Amino acid sequence: MPPHWKDARGVTVTTTPTIEGQPIREYLGIVTGEVIVGVNLFRDLFANIRDIVGGRSGSYERILADAREQAIQELQAEAASRGGNAVVGIDLDYEVIGDTGSMLMVSASGTAVKV
Repeated sequence: MPPHWKDARGVTVTTTPTIEGQPIREYLGIVTGEVIVGVNLFRDLFANIRDIVGGRSGSYERILADAREQAIQELQAEAASRGGNAVVGIDLDYEVIGDTGSMLMVSASGTAVKV
């Protein structure tokens, strides 16, 4: 994957503080996207079995990938609503929440800009 990519609205996202060859014309502020997903009991059971016998947990990997993509899409939508066409300096964070750790929160934050 390239160091930056665009969504359907043309909002470029990158973890770098700049986009090479595209000077930042205006800073529009911090934007965020958060997604909280629940984890299925049966998926937990099979993931625990897989952890015991070894191997990767494909079901958890798909959940993480989907949640990350949704958080980035929310971030891009917020940037577009502010008139931005890019988000720089994106940071992704993952947190297990809930009394039993049955919820996963993925958050994405960055700075909306016009390039």
